[in-house]
Order: sequence, then C-alpha cells, then structure tokens
Amino acid sequence: MSPADSPIVSSSAVKQAARELGFPLVGLARAEPLDPAPLRRWLDAGYAAGLAVMRTRLEERLDPSVILPGAKTVLVLGIPYGEQKPTDGLQPIIARYARGRDYHYAHRDRMRHLRKQLRAFVPSLRDYACVDAGAAMEKAWAERAGVGFIGKNGMVISPRFGSWFTLSLMVLDCEVDQYDEPHPRLCGDCDKCLRACPTQAFPTPGVVDCRRCLAYHTVENHEAIPSDIAARLKTRAFGCDVCQTVCPFNRGELPEGDPRQAPRPLGLMDAAAIAALTEEEYDRLSAGTPMRRIRYHGLRRNACLSLGSTRARTAEKLLERLTNDPNDLVRNAAVWALGRLRED
Repeated sequence: MSPADSPIVSSSAVKQAARELGFPLVGLARAEPLDPAPLRRWLDAGYAAGLAVMRTRLEERLDPSVILPGAKTVLVLGIPYGEQKPTDGLQPIIARYARGRDYHYAHRDRMRHLRKQLRAFVPSLRDYACVDAGAAMEKAWAERAGVGFIGKNGMVISPRFGSWFTLSLMVLDCEVDQYDEPHPRLCGDCDKCLRACPTQAFPTPGVVDCRRCLAYHTVENHEAIPSDIAARLKTRAFGCDVCQTVCPFNRGELPEGDPRQAPRPLGLMDAAAIAALTEEEYDRLSAGTPMRRIRYHGLRRNACLSLGSTRARTAEKLLERLTNDPNDLVRNAAVWALGRLRED
C-alpha cells in the first residue's frame, strides 16, 4: 500500500471494535519513533540484569516502521485483571496477574478477532501484534497513546483502572482520523511505591533496577538468587505486587478481572505446598499459567527461599528433605532456608 493510497479509518470505530472484543483500555498513537535515550541509559547502567533480550532488536523497539514498513498507527490495548481476591481468606504468594490463565492467551485470542474486524475496515491492512514478548515498548506506547502514564514504580497507571491490567499493541499501516494525546504523569509528590519496595529497586523514580527487583528474580532469573535479595522475599514466590498495592490509584473499587484469569489452585497455594510439589503435579497445575515461565525447579527454589525468608519453622522437615533434592537450585535454596530457620 503506497502512502497516497493509505486509508484513514475512524478512531471511534477502531476503539468500539476493541472494547466489544474485551479490551476496556484502548489508545491510538502516531507510529513515530520513540526517544532512544531512556532505554539506552537503562541498558548502559546494567539495570536489565539477565534480560539479554532487551539488548536485541533495539531499532525495532524504538521505531515501529522498522517492525512494519509503512507503519502509521500504534493501537494500544489493555485488559484489567482486577483485584483477584480469594474468597476463603488465603493470602496468595503469587502475584495477582499470574494466579490464573496466562494473560498472553487472552490478548492473542482477542487480537485475532480484532484483526478480522480491522480488515473489514481496510481489507489490505498489514499489522504487527505484540504481547510484551516481541520487539515493542508497550509501556512507552501506552503513555503516548493516552492509555495511562508511567508511574514512579515503572508501571503504567490508568486513573480509572489503576495499574492492575496487562498490555498488548498492534502496529498498523493505516491512519486513523483522530489520535490520542500522551497521558500526563500524575504521581506528583507521592513516593509511596519507592519507599515500600522491599529491596529498594528504584534508583530513580520510574526506573527499575532488575538486579534488585523481586519480580525479576522470581520470574526471569533461572540461576541462584543472591542471599540479600532472597532474605527480602517474605511471602512471595512468583512476582511482587508491593509497589502496586500501595499506589493510591489502586485504592478505589477496581474492575472485575477477566473470569478466564480467575485464580487457579496453584495460584492460591502457600510456599510449603509449592516447595513439596512433584514434577507431575507442577505440570498439571501450572499448565496455561504464567508460572510456566520459571519452570518446575525455579518455582520450588522460590518457595524454599520464601520459607527461609519468613523463617517458617513448620516447614523445617520439608526443607530438610529438600536439602537432598537432585536439583542444585532447589537443594541450595533449601540449605539456605534451613540455615535461616536455625539461626540464633
């Protein structure tokens, strides 16, 4: 499609189609290059830790036209996952977004249907779709498309939905008749998230140092977790919600989460139950959830470290057994946790 032939689509029609398909948050931005300075500073400082993928395809991350030649529009989409509160008084140790069905599936399913709708408007439409695993900067685009603003905790915050939502985007080679304004940042003087972080993982507001982030270490780090970080896990085994929980924008009544992402049994287990899982149980219970990302031994490693961080003396016999686990990660985590229980 040549620039002269590029159609202009109704932004209202695009947004209505997206909302009807289950994307309550929708924004549209011109597909112009992002400022490369913030990403390059973050990488140069070493804050990406082991996220080697963030150093690849930099041009594509920063310029949609490299991903999709002829790109005109970035369509940003969000799905709230709500408060996900269990009804039986349990306090899950899994981050809220990860307790149920993997959000990647929800976005991909809906984007497939949305693509068909968009091609009803523009039969020759070309697009690039991404759910946080491709070459795109969803948070930066969400702010530029007016979906929300990047808070001091590095999360995208919507005044209406808070930060309890997941993002995806579609780069389109057609224009729309009206683009959204970039969202102003509304944190003001509030720094509750910065002060609440268990590991002080924010070197400056809005910048996360993955080397100190509990979410990074419990989800992305497949090696040993440093002792000083493990000691601060407390009741966490996959992800960390602290900087979101204290945010004033998350204190109101939040929208109901996607029912398909309602908590599953593994998402509501305690650390001892997770540490004791057999591989067969893990495979069955984790199927279709984000907890597949850290794999069997990684999740049990996290659970052992959590038991040590909280000095859960009721788990002493379990940890003793796991000091003989055939997996190095689990065995070393159990040894560390058992040492914490027996201090003093």
